[in-house]
Amino acid sequence: MNPELYILELANSQYYIGSTSDFNRRLFEHQSGKVISTKSKRPVKIVFRKSFPSLKTARQVEYKIKSYKNKNIIKQIIKDQEIHFNFNSL
Repeated sequence: MNPELYILELANSQYYIGSTSDFNRRLFEHQSGKVISTKSKRPVKIVFRKSFPSLKTARQVEYKIKSYKNKNIIKQIIKDQEIHFNFNSL
C-alpha cells in the first residue's frame, strides 16, 4: 500500500487534509469518530486522494497545502484532482 495524501469534506463544509500509510484504516477512524478533529463534523466525504512514494513526501505535501491557509487553493485541487506545484522539490 502506498502512502497517500487525502482531503475530506466535513459535514460543516470545512476540509480536513491528512496523510497516511493506510488509507482504509484512517478513513474508518474518521468515520467512526476516533479522530478528535473530525469527530463532531461527521459524516466525512472523500474528495481527493493521491499516492506518494513515501509517507515523508505525502506529509511534506500535506504541510505545504496546509501552509497556504486558503480554501480556494484546496477547492482548486479538488476540482482538478491534481496538485499544481512541484512537490519533488520539497
